[in-house]
Amino acid sequence: MVDISKRVALSQAGMGVDARLDVGLRRYMLRIYNYMASGLLLSGLVAMAVVYTPLKAVFYAFDPATGAFAGLSILGMIAVFAPLVLLFGAMFAAQRMSAAATQAFYWAFVTLQGISLSTLLVVYTGESVVRVFFITAAAFAALSLYGYTTRRDLSALGKFLFMGVVGILIAGLVNMFVESSMLQFVMSAVGVLVFSGLIAYDTQAIKERYVATMGTDEETKVAVFSALALYLNFINLLQFLLMFLGNRE
Repeated sequence: MVDISKRVALSQAGMGVDARLDVGLRRYMLRIYNYMASGLLLSGLVAMAVVYTPLKAVFYAFDPATGAFAGLSILGMIAVFAPLVLLFGAMFAAQRMSAAATQAFYWAFVTLQGISLSTLLVVYTGESVVRVFFITAAAFAALSLYGYTTRRDLSALGKFLFMGVVGILIAGLVNMFVESSMLQFVMSAVGVLVFSGLIAYDTQAIKERYVATMGTDEETKVAVFSALALYLNFINLLQFLLMFLGNRE
């Protein structure tokens, strides 16, 4: 009877630990999704402010003869590439950054990214951007839920997805010179597949990293960078879907 009582007590203790772990994980994931959603909201507000207020004259150049949009201004081009510079800087400084510095970096990044995303509102109609945004949100929710709940190990996909991102970057650079509509179509199709896969892959990876960082000083930093990874996946999926489904101005 004593042994049975001990086993029951140990089993109940284990179940209690698992329950607390599950609750903590759900709170952690919700925190990451809140960071991501807040970042998307801030980027969207900045993009609309740039396009629909006098700020447009600061970041965009206009043809004096017609008054029509003629591309980004010098300041606009700097703003478009600024998030990339910030991202590379954070990659080298991540280990030395405090939790507060990591959060400041995140909000600075999504703000500058909003200026870059304003180009979508210039190229595509507002109605089609909103429509594709909700399509992207639905796809993101389904893919992230799959990554969170699946028992299948998605880690093997990591190398293939990384190679896909590199391939898209190379194809994008090549297409800047050849301007091939077929290459653009292929790149868009691959982009949708790659970033759809990355949403599920990163969600599972975030879930698995939780145990290693919970309750430590690194938890906030990891949460912010995890939110950034999901934010970037969402933004890239949105842009590639717009190439298929968006209506141009």
